[in-house]
Amino acid sequence: MVARVKTVAFHGIEAVPVDVQVMIQPGKTGISIVGLPDKAVAESRERVSAALHASGLSIPHKRVTINLAPADLPKEGSHYDLPIALGLMAALGAVPADMLDEFVVIGELSLDGTLTPVAGALPAAMGANAMGKGIICPAECGSEAAWADAEMAIVAPQSLIGLANHFRGTQVLSRPAPAVRQIGNALPDLADIKGQETAKRALEIAAAGGHNLLMVGPPGSGKSMLAARLPGILPPLAPRELLEVSMVASIAGELADGRLSDRRPFRAPHHSASMAAMVGGGIRARPGEVSLAHNGVLFLDELPEFSPQVLDSLRQPLEAGEALIVRANHRVTYPSRFQLVAAMNPCRCGMAGEPGHSCRRGARCASDYQARLSGPFLDRIDLRVDVPAVSAADLMTPSPGEASAAVARRVARAREIQAERFREAGSTCLVNAVASNPLIETIAAPDPAGAQLLRDAAESMRFSARAYHRILKVARTIADLDEAEAVGRVHIAEAIAYRIAGERLAAAA
Repeated sequence: MVARVKTVAFHGIEAVPVDVQVMIQPGKTGISIVGLPDKAVAESRERVSAALHASGLSIPHKRVTINLAPADLPKEGSHYDLPIALGLMAALGAVPADMLDEFVVIGELSLDGTLTPVAGALPAAMGANAMGKGIICPAECGSEAAWADAEMAIVAPQSLIGLANHFRGTQVLSRPAPAVRQIGNALPDLADIKGQETAKRALEIAAAGGHNLLMVGPPGSGKSMLAARLPGILPPLAPRELLEVSMVASIAGELADGRLSDRRPFRAPHHSASMAAMVGGGIRARPGEVSLAHNGVLFLDELPEFSPQVLDSLRQPLEAGEALIVRANHRVTYPSRFQLVAAMNPCRCGMAGEPGHSCRRGARCASDYQARLSGPFLDRIDLRVDVPAVSAADLMTPSPGEASAAVARRVARAREIQAERFREAGSTCLVNAVASNPLIETIAAPDPAGAQLLRDAAESMRFSARAYHRILKVARTIADLDEAEAVGRVHIAEAIAYRIAGERLAAAA
């Protein structure tokens, strides 16, 4: 007799069905696991044996063969412990095999028979729901799995004994409820920023349209402070966005206690981050920072200090909205539709262009430093703004600046306008920054004066095709902030002004 238990393997954020088949037969005593298991899966035989012994069950002195089908799909992770243990228990008659047919099972076992949490409970629950089944998972993962569907059956035991008692009817486990993470700390407010009105305006445009932003200025001018206040003016995640963000975080094991939050991700990796840490990779092809920032913000401080290879690896995720990790035996795709915000000094000493400052290295100090950024990478940044040093007069101003709440209302209104426009056009886009080129040419067609200005600027400054369309996207966002139906000359002029500084920087690169 072969006992069967359903579980899943993770391919990106997709849960692929896996059939755990357990057979006990006469032969040399031992447990064999086949079906391309990795080291963690192969070691589960020791954890399962100890957990069953601690729970009062012993494996008979026979040959036990465990097959993870399909056999050509790599099996990675410790979440196969529980399905293997339940398959053995079903083969021994300790739990009814027919009841296991209605569930997908994931979980890691401790040596004493208790269940420990595993990564990927939400994608596994989504996959189980798509198969029309419930899910059995550790208690700590129950609240995470409960977000998949309000009606699906969820069993979240603390231990193997508790699960066996639940199936016997001697102990009924209640269905876990979805949990929401309560974030107590208030977000930093834009009112704390003195001066820097141009940078604040660029930050508002970037938030409204989901545009990439680069801030250039000397040390202490407030670049990092401005970036830290971007989450405070972004709208909360829509339900579909929340699900995508949570599934990536679940795969990465970053959902604390299985609790979800509608706050947009804000990732700020150190400039020593490797390419695998940034775009994803490693032995098990885990999501990187670009995927953990999906539907949120990726902030790169001290931009030229990042490895040039790491920065250039961002070009494909910025353009396609996904990170493709290719290995010899498989390829994995993670979503990575993020908003890039970067900050840098104008030169290595940080003071180029400041009044009264002269560098001993001359113009080379700035040109060599800025040349660490490639032109194709800079071409994907929509807004570039200079952030000069704050004057003493600004610092001594008693009245605070405009609060984040007021800016957030304008951003939310602009995003509502965009969502409605895209809905009418039959597009799934939510912000202007991700609209296709043919669509943006239709919805952001400027008036005659604006078209003439854009044509003259494109010819004189030799904008690339990408730069041309990104200027249209930024102009459309500026018009949406003004709640203007058409894109006018003033909107095109402001969008070009933000692009010109970037073109100068690209020329240095």
